[in-house]
Amino acid sequence: MSDRPTSGRVLIYSHDTFGLGHLRRCRAIAHALVERYKDLSVLILSGSPIVGSFDFRARVDFVRIPGVIKLRNGEYTALNLHLDIEEILAMRASLIRHTAEAYQPDLFIVDKEPLGLRGEVRETLHDLKRRGVPLVLGLRDVMDEPALLVPEWERKKVMPALEELYDELWVYGLPQICDPLEGIEVPDTVRSRMVYTGYLQRTAPAPGPHLPGIPEEPYILVTAGGGGDGEALIDWVLRAYESDPDIPYRAVLVFGPFMQPDAQAYFQARADALPKVEATAFEARIERLMLGAVGVVAMGGYNTFCEILSFDKRALIVPREKPRREQTIRAARAQDLGLVSMLMDDGIRDPGAMAAALRRLPWQAPPSAVRVPGLLDGLETVNDLAGRYLPQREPPRRFATGFASGSAA
Repeated sequence: MSDRPTSGRVLIYSHDTFGLGHLRRCRAIAHALVERYKDLSVLILSGSPIVGSFDFRARVDFVRIPGVIKLRNGEYTALNLHLDIEEILAMRASLIRHTAEAYQPDLFIVDKEPLGLRGEVRETLHDLKRRGVPLVLGLRDVMDEPALLVPEWERKKVMPALEELYDELWVYGLPQICDPLEGIEVPDTVRSRMVYTGYLQRTAPAPGPHLPGIPEEPYILVTAGGGGDGEALIDWVLRAYESDPDIPYRAVLVFGPFMQPDAQAYFQARADALPKVEATAFEARIERLMLGAVGVVAMGGYNTFCEILSFDKRALIVPREKPRREQTIRAARAQDLGLVSMLMDDGIRDPGAMAAALRRLPWQAPPSAVRVPGLLDGLETVNDLAGRYLPQREPPRRFATGFASGSAA
């Protein structure tokens, strides 16, 4: 007789080589699952160096695997350990495989990378498949433009893995905004396993003491996400306040933990010289900052976009175009629907253009002015989908696979 406990277990893989997006998405899903299922435990495999800076709910924990970082030339290197990248990847793959073997999950969710970083999850996927554990690939709403994604997936041999290993693909978005596999030849057997969940709604944080350094009067939040590629955005906003000191609202800048220290120091000095600008390097509870803002200026990564929708914030998106066009595609589709406004970085970064956009921001329509059916149903849908695989689960709802119905009105 098996000594396997009857309480449910979910294992989530988040490769986390750059930024905060993967970790924050996985954390939101984990918290929603344990909120719904009182006997469930969720374990997150993460390579993020700051995973310990976040709070986790009871029955959610993480295993920190050795970190790697992607260089500007596209190659990977160890984040802290003085080891060859192949040694690090072998170590990560072993830790992932042995964790899965010891944890015995009822469900394995892989975030974005079907085979993990450099294929590090491949053996774990095959192990769990042989044991009959359901395997789910979670995809954000936008991956990249097809011209870049197709050769990348061909090189990584992704499509055979989707056909042979994964039971379902959960798309954390809506087809009205984007199909993440648009322009890719996808077998019908894979398409039939795709379920659009809607975006992952974020909840308002519990009231707490006033955050130090945050103005009491109305302010615009400027967030560079993880910050590793946010220097252009921060520079452009600072230029606007330097050239136009009469912009009506104050600005609160959040650089992000991965912005280079010398860049942070440079921007902090410029912010200190401006009476209407406050700046901080990192805020783990950025939801509280967003909740209090009259508007948000951001690069438009997936998590920030979800927060903008969840808290119904007027937003100006200044997306990056390299190394992926994900943010640009998302922002353009969202602007077409009337959910946000967008300002493209032309490399010149005219301070007058940014100042004008900041002045308009508090007066534009909020996202709630547009009705998109199912827009923020993501976490509820994920809970229902996962529940079919968990012991002592609630009666499952019926879901249609393939494209969701509904359109913007």
